[in-house]
Amino acid sequence: MTARLRIDPIACEAHGLCAELLPERIALDDWGYPIIDGRPVPDELLGLAKRAAAVCHTLALRLERD
Repeated sequence: MTARLRIDPIACEAHGLCAELLPERIALDDWGYPIIDGRPVPDELLGLAKRAAAVCHTLALRLERD
């Protein structure tokens, strides 16, 4: 499965939990909003990416299949 992380910038409230769970693919800007690495998520990070999307309080982070 090839998947990429997507963020809904309108829904995001900058909690930062996603970056804590997946720092390999998500950084935070100066205001705490996520900056998503647009490359496909490798298989070894897929579980962490699914968890990060699942715990997003505002459902702003999604893991989408290519």
